[in-house]
Formats: sequence, C-alpha cells, structure tokens
Amino acid sequence: MQDTNLRGVFKDVIEGTAVKRSRHELRWEERDVTGEFIRALREHGYVPTRVESIALAPGERVPAFFIDGGFAYFGWVFWEKFSDVKLRKLFGSVVRNAKGDWDIQISEKSRTVIYANTNLRAEMDIDNVSGF
Repeated sequence: MQDTNLRGVFKDVIEGTAVKRSRHELRWEERDVTGEFIRALREHGYVPTRVESIALAPGERVPAFFIDGGFAYFGWVFWEKFSDVKLRKLFGSVVRNAKGDWDIQISEKSRTVIYANTNLRAEMDIDNVSGF
C-alpha cells in the first residue's frame, strides 16, 4: 500500500469516518505500521499523555487511542459515575468484554501512555456512559 493510501486509511480510523473506530491491527502485510499510525495521530491533534493529565469535568469525554501489541484501541477518557459522590476518571475502550464492560480500562493512577485529543472534547450523559 502506498503511503498516501495508508494515510487515508489512518485518517478514516482516527476520524471515525467510513471505518468504525474500534480495535485496529497496525500491520500491513508483513509490515508493522505502528510508527506511521502514531505520526498520523499527532497530525490529527492526538498527543501522548496519561489519563491523569487530561483535564475534563464530569459529563465530558475526550477521544483517545491506546496502542498495544501491534493494535490501536479507540476509546474515551471520561468520568464514570458510581454515585453522586463517587466518580473515577478512566480510559475505556469501545471494545467490550464478555460482561459488556470496557475491554481495556486505564485508570488515572496508571502510568500507561495513551494518545488523546482534548480539542475534540464533547459532552456526554454521565448517568448513561454505556450509551456512547
């Protein structure tokens, strides 16, 4: 695949156009394209950060990607509400596990690097986080 075609595919994945943002393998034939995908993320305003470093209020979410083992996982950084007084901030992948929970959960205490774009912050229903 030519680099221009690859950039187009990455753009579709990053923006969620023509391709559902989910779990994406970062290989083309025998070639690992993780580095190229990370460069594309940066070109689209996604920066390496940690969940704890993302400033957002309850009821807001920020799109992000977690890169691991040759795969890119799309998800959101948001506040999960357990009660009116108990919240936790996390990255939750849109990929779900057998129980219906986020397959990948990264807490704000984790040192794990994700790629997030705070310029694309959006409102969400904090009482129905499973609805996104």
